[in-house]
Amino acid sequence: MSFKKKVAAATVLCALSAISLVASAQTVRIANQGDALSLDPHSLNESLQLSVTSNVYETLVGRNKDLSLAPVLASSWKQATPTVWRFELRKGVQFHDGTPFTADDVVFSFARAAGEGSDMKAHVSEIKEVRKVNDLTVEIETREAFPILPDVITQIMIMSKKWCETNQASKPVDRRKGIENAASFKANGTGPFRVRERQPNVRTVFTRNGTYWGKIEGNAQEIIFTPIANPATRVAALVSGEVDVMEPVPVQDIARINASPNARVITGPELRTIFLGMDQKRDELQYSNIKGKNPFKDKRVRQAFYQAIDIAGIQRTVMRGASRPTGLLVGPGINGWTAEQDKRLPYDVEAAKKLLTEAGYPNGFEVAMNCPNDRYVNDGQICQSVAANLAKIGVKINLAAETKGTYFPKILRRDTSFYMLGWTPTTYDAHNALSSLTACPDDKGTGQFNLGAYCNPKLDELTKKIQSETDKAKRSELIKEAFKLHADDIGHLPLHQQSLAWGVSKKVELVQLADNFMFFKWISIKP
Repeated sequence: MSFKKKVAAATVLCALSAISLVASAQTVRIANQGDALSLDPHSLNESLQLSVTSNVYETLVGRNKDLSLAPVLASSWKQATPTVWRFELRKGVQFHDGTPFTADDVVFSFARAAGEGSDMKAHVSEIKEVRKVNDLTVEIETREAFPILPDVITQIMIMSKKWCETNQASKPVDRRKGIENAASFKANGTGPFRVRERQPNVRTVFTRNGTYWGKIEGNAQEIIFTPIANPATRVAALVSGEVDVMEPVPVQDIARINASPNARVITGPELRTIFLGMDQKRDELQYSNIKGKNPFKDKRVRQAFYQAIDIAGIQRTVMRGASRPTGLLVGPGINGWTAEQDKRLPYDVEAAKKLLTEAGYPNGFEVAMNCPNDRYVNDGQICQSVAANLAKIGVKINLAAETKGTYFPKILRRDTSFYMLGWTPTTYDAHNALSSLTACPDDKGTGQFNLGAYCNPKLDELTKKIQSETDKAKRSELIKEAFKLHADDIGHLPLHQQSLAWGVSKKVELVQLADNFMFFKWISIKP
């Protein structure tokens, strides 16, 4: 075993030992392949990050167990005019430090989420103003009619204005620039759990909030969250009883866990779509042997890459059936998805070779591909398979697979030529994917995760219309037209929707949501 592997193994063993030492009867020990990169709820728009922080911080509007909208810090809301929404705030709510929650915190938090360094700008880009009416009422005015506003703000977590100002954390942690502040390591929310201890990439300990305003259905008093990158170690920890919950479960280990006496696997469809993006803006790719031009600006090259990917082979050998190949950036369960449009271009190596030749690359070319190896299900192996597929058409992929801690800051600053990303529309509506992934990027947050800067102004016009259209039938037709434009352009390379697989002790009951959020308030453990 190499020195690096010995150190990594020792770190995991120490973490597991620490779990065992402090565990109590109502302690739930959770392991994940990665860690939240920060406790700042505005610093990274990534599901694991938001899932972890949503147990500490809360939003005005949230989700029920069936993913329908639920009142959280807003007790009610109504649309006063087509562009103005009024939110009545919940009375008697306190932050963890005892500070009362008021409208000032809402106005501050929305401004923070829209400001410099925030990764949540896309959720607030259409908001013109958030204003205080009184201590327990706010109005949100949008630039145009925005009927899905309550859905869009379900990830904008509310922070204490006083706490942020006192701790010099008024601006979000900027992961792209490596900037940290107090909000990276400390937290002061209104949620059902408090942060007692934070050791990044080692463990985070959460304790039940005894002054929580609402009902906590589960009996968990303490949550110990431990990142364990090695899949075999995670499985062994679950089967041996050293952890109570872990995810994701490697698809090859599902049967083994289900056959064990102490644990089971909870599976279900996930709303996340995995896809590949390409730099379509620069006149010359940063990481390619082609100089003086950008091959990805040619649709024939993009289509060649698409048709060279054997998605059925990836589904069979890498995902072991636990995926659903897709031709769209959204899947079933997202409003606007239709089976009619969800058709992939055929896998055809010869057609791909012909397209590359027509584009002027008969011998292919080299390009670097950025990929995480601890974020999505089998992400590193998927990228290896894509690289092997593309080699068949003469494209040499220089694969750079790395931990998400360094991967996301790199691609979020668009320092990439070819990359993997997964996306769950937090509104459960196609508009979210169109606005975040396919819209021409601007400085307000539109197209914030369109990291290859694909741009079609006609598609942007449609996305704006989708945003304000209230007639469901008309809106569906607009979404259909938008997806057709994107598919015709080969704007991105869709791969699949992955399946959820959580390993859970037979002593634990919890709720698995299709957006892969794990709420501690719904977790119970038997003594």
